[in-house]
Amino acid sequence: MRILLLGEYSNVHNTLAQGLRALGHEVTVASDGDHWKDYPRDIDLSRDLESRTGALSLLWRIMKALPSMRGYDIVQLINPIFLELKAERIMPFYRYLRRHNRRILMAAFGMDYYWAKVNTDIRPLRYSDFNFGSTPRTDIEAQRFRDEWIGTPKQLLNETIARDCDGIPAGLYEYWATYNEVTDTGRDGRAIRDKMQFIPFPIVLQENPVTTHDGGPLRLFVGISPGRNAYKGTDIMLRAAQALRERYPDRLELRIAEGVPFEQYKHMMDGSDAILDQLYSYTPSMNSLLAMSKGIIVVGGGEPENYDILGEKELRPIINVQPDEQSVYDELEQLLLHPERIPLLKRQSVEYINRHHDYIRVADRYVKFYSGLL
Repeated sequence: MRILLLGEYSNVHNTLAQGLRALGHEVTVASDGDHWKDYPRDIDLSRDLESRTGALSLLWRIMKALPSMRGYDIVQLINPIFLELKAERIMPFYRYLRRHNRRILMAAFGMDYYWAKVNTDIRPLRYSDFNFGSTPRTDIEAQRFRDEWIGTPKQLLNETIARDCDGIPAGLYEYWATYNEVTDTGRDGRAIRDKMQFIPFPIVLQENPVTTHDGGPLRLFVGISPGRNAYKGTDIMLRAAQALRERYPDRLELRIAEGVPFEQYKHMMDGSDAILDQLYSYTPSMNSLLAMSKGIIVVGGGEPENYDILGEKELRPIINVQPDEQSVYDELEQLLLHPERIPLLKRQSVEYINRHHDYIRVADRYVKFYSGLL
């Protein structure tokens, strides 16, 4: 198959491309590298956000690239906003891709209209980026995303593509559960949720993951994404870690990475025992999965639904926390006070990735999904 992966979140498409190529498929990744993270891509669609002419420069870059985006069996969009343009400017490019390629997929990998709307109004999850139980989140960042996606051109774009596209891969349990609540039908008469397929995120396995602990301080890693600190709960997790370090200054080492490119980020986490990530998630994200592949324990989202959708009955490597500071503090303290748990959790973390997220196995699941659409 000829496959175009358009857009990038947290290295998903670049990693998937590696798996698909290993299976013999021709794959092109076109993206902006996910902004400052600068993930690898074949066609660069980055935009200079500091320049007054950034939009015009990007439009010119896209127009030059369009002829090379024709004739694919599969085009997979990372999100309805698959280009760094206003929503109303993206639709003509979607129509072009639709006309000149066989099948179009829109991934459910992150922020979009349905994620914001369903988790604000229907609330199928006990907690999410937009709710705590029956109570909507009211922090500035959550409200900003609601304002961006609900009742706006982004909503119209998301609805139009969801109704028109051929398939919707969902990468985490939360996105699968959210799109399962969407009852709208598409142009072909199928319900939008019936176009969906859950496929785990792909991770390249590490050759020499560290699954031991030297008995020294607990080395704790925190990655901070600029502009998404409170939204992802990193601020709360960091406060809990800092409070624990004050109480146990000789037993906890805190490492922080903020706004660094991916190559630097992945090396900065090396040697850590645990990572704090995604307070409001049910599941480990790409950053967490990368850490687990290195033998680093995830403190974050590990709800039962995550293991259930994977069919995992044995491994429980993730230290699950509830979305509040005290829960994070308590779980970290227990890990710090019982370091004998660390080697087992590290080994289970690596095995979890081997079982469920190996990039070639995941790519094979995508190939089956794609083949069913052709």
